[in-house]
Amino acid sequence: MSEEISVADAYSKGRTMFMGLELLVAPGALVPRPETELLGKTAVDVLRQLNLPAPRVVDMCCGAGNLACGIAHYAPTARVWASDLTDGCVEVARRNVVHHGMAERVSVLQGDLFDAFSGLELEGTIDLIVCNPPYISEKRLEGDRAHLTELEPREAFAAGPYGLSIHMRVIKDAPRYLRRGGMLLFEVGLGQDRQVMSLLERSKAYENIRDVTNEAGEGRVVMGHVKAHA
Repeated sequence: MSEEISVADAYSKGRTMFMGLELLVAPGALVPRPETELLGKTAVDVLRQLNLPAPRVVDMCCGAGNLACGIAHYAPTARVWASDLTDGCVEVARRNVVHHGMAERVSVLQGDLFDAFSGLELEGTIDLIVCNPPYISEKRLEGDRAHLTELEPREAFAAGPYGLSIHMRVIKDAPRYLRRGGMLLFEVGLGQDRQVMSLLERSKAYENIRDVTNEAGEGRVVMGHVKAHA
């Protein structure tokens, strides 16, 4: 119940906090969750380790643009491309980019996953892809997680029969966009870390696959390096 109340509260205020930033929110885009800060902080840590003068980042399934804005804030030389499928997400994400004065560095595009970047010639140039995709199975959305769609859009949660349909598509297409040694970082649902790591391994396109745990020791972020392109 507390989650429903906090979502309603965020929508009524029109804003919430994420990674220390004030984010605008509106019905039509998922309210950023505190647990997603682990993905944002992991991405920022990775960029600091890479120590590139101008890292190139993709935020796939960007929602309200919280990861794109958070990463751009803490990696001030990064160039970020964000994408989402729905009008509601793209509108809110663009408002957040303007709200934080990042329009010159953060682009929000609309389309079905990587289709949003068609014609931009980003292939083979991206250092880091972050993705917080929908990851709840259709069965759970009709059962114990049905309350999630009372206030927020179903598209933000639904991810096929196993909750992994978007992960699978991104794993398949990301190597085309990542440069040699570039990294893919996912948020995963509770108990999905091993499954997603297995998907990365089975694709044979990634190496150095590992998970990042939260304070409770639960794997909530999974990452892998794309192998050198053949």
